Amino acid sequence: MNTSPAVQSDTPPIVACTISRDVQNFDLLIEDMEAALGDAWGDLSFDDAATFLSQPEASGLQFVTIAMDAEDEDNLGGIKEVISAAKASKIKVILIAEDVSPGALHQLLREGGDEFVPYPLPENELARAIERVLTIKDPLEPASNEPKFRATGDRSGVIIPVHGIAGGTGATMLAVNLAWELANMKAEDEPIKVCLLDFDFQFGTAATYLDLPRREAVLEMLTDTESMDVETFTQALLTYGDKLQVLTSPMDMIPLDMITPEDISRVVELASVNFDYVVIDMPSTMVEWSQTVLEMAHVYFATIELDMRSAQNTLRLKRALQTEDLPFEKIRFVLNRAPGFTDLNGKSRVKRLAESLGIAIEVLLPDGGKPVMQSADHGAPMAESIAKNPLRKEIVKLAKSIHEVNLDDASEARA
Repeated sequence: MNTSPAVQSDTPPIVACTISRDVQNFDLLIEDMEAALGDAWGDLSFDDAATFLSQPEASGLQFVTIAMDAEDEDNLGGIKEVISAAKASKIKVILIAEDVSPGALHQLLREGGDEFVPYPLPENELARAIERVLTIKDPLEPASNEPKFRATGDRSGVIIPVHGIAGGTGATMLAVNLAWELANMKAEDEPIKVCLLDFDFQFGTAATYLDLPRREAVLEMLTDTESMDVETFTQALLTYGDKLQVLTSPMDMIPLDMITPEDISRVVELASVNFDYVVIDMPSTMVEWSQTVLEMAHVYFATIELDMRSAQNTLRLKRALQTEDLPFEKIRFVLNRAPGFTDLNGKSRVKRLAESLGIAIEVLLPDGGKPVMQSADHGAPMAESIAKNPLRKEIVKLAKSIHEVNLDDASEARA
């Protein structure tokens, strides 16, 4: 009979750690860590973490999850030390936060947090966050969608905000596709430089329309514009199709008034001196810095539809701007889903709408149908997926008109 002891399998190496005041307060995190890693993870307290992460024993760790709630905000200094120790050892950091203020969370992300997941954890979200942090490329290795342009500061960009007067009027659709068409305008010497800024900081979808990732660098730049330089700005941009530079909305929803008029002015000014055209996707809500963008704009497009929502909101906007003596005349109204050429009754309704509101509706965009939304869901401009769509053709005409006017103005300035 063989009396030798059974061979025991080796304990799996520890590849991750949870760090918290008491991990038992985050039972869902324990379950998700076990589901993702089995027994290949450990647990540390805030007091022990910084010391452990700086020791050779921590070299095998791939990432840590720092779990905190409102009570831990008094210990932000200690948590920052933990993050610094992890980054010094090239260990990724996932922040798990419950009832933590946006300001505190921003400080920790800026300190070096790689991912943020709210608690209670959404289903499978921790596994996705782990996958993202473990596939992040080395910062020294350029990503395929990083900006490839060289900022020269010798441009005088035309600033073109696009504002939806009511929900669903196609403002983002117009902003994204107008920016792409401008980027593809023919130029005699060097390519036209175009930048798309998504200023809808809560529900911005320009990134979705172009299938671009959202980056933490965006919020870091927006909340520290006083120290922003060209390098900081360009690092926050992403490139689409080697032609269009995009500043996406932040990864997380932030208060619109968290960004000041001074912040917005600095970003738009820096963009305008490095690009020929700066297209801005605006939030439908009017905030303090909306005036800043309006005053800096060369032309301000407002998208409406042939309905009572748009009519009432247009009157309210007109009244607000004229009461404050703001340049309402800069606004060019764009009617989306406009009636067709043969719809005489529809054309009559458009005329009555303009007369009753006391505005000029200068751009009529036809209804492109379901293919327009399908193109957006696929993350591609209409030029790449539905080039012959009548809506796309009208946006091309609008882009050409803007470009021709800009060239004429530039010629007159040189003369």
